[in-house]
Amino acid sequence: MMRHIVFLGPPGVGKGTQSATLAKELGIPHLSTGDLLRSAVAARTPLGLEAQGHMDDGRLVPDELVLRILTERLAGPDARAGFILDGFPRNLGQAQKLDAITTLDAVVSFELPANLLVERLSGRRVCPTCQTVYNLTTRPPKVPGRCDRDGTELIQRPDDRPEAIATRLAVYAEQTAPLLGHYRRAGLLRAIDATGNPDEVAARVRGALR
Repeated sequence: MMRHIVFLGPPGVGKGTQSATLAKELGIPHLSTGDLLRSAVAARTPLGLEAQGHMDDGRLVPDELVLRILTERLAGPDARAGFILDGFPRNLGQAQKLDAITTLDAVVSFELPANLLVERLSGRRVCPTCQTVYNLTTRPPKVPGRCDRDGTELIQRPDDRPEAIATRLAVYAEQTAPLLGHYRRAGLLRAIDATGNPDEVAARVRGALR
């Protein structure tokens, strides 16, 4: 099975769930740029401290710095056997820079109708302590409003509220159209139907990567 993989898709499509499942199955790291930044900051690495300066000022971390942190992470021993990049690159410029630091076997694009995306996002709840993600419709907690793991009260992220969802999806569509074309021309793109339960989607992903 292919092992140098990028997962793309709009917010709420299930990339994180599928990335974590497949990474565990293949024994390779699941790399989310958000998690990488937070880890670098928490470890107080030189790059992490540089990123923290941008984050503390409320500014986006520059692509160049994200790529440096990602390059450092890809050099780790556990990434030599492969990796899954979750949600990166987000635009054509990032894709071109990524092409310069690593090779890819496949880019999986998760596709879901807009009305289902809105339903999933608006029903998403997160544990602020352990970051476990729930959905009121597809994966509700055992006790309403409480995390199954630690009992913490679940929250709704500000960007999962209805007024923010339309903007997020519009930005994704605008930035990602050229990105999909880039990977399609390279023969790397694998489009996946993301409807159905996680097990059904996971089976489609495995089939596309064999």
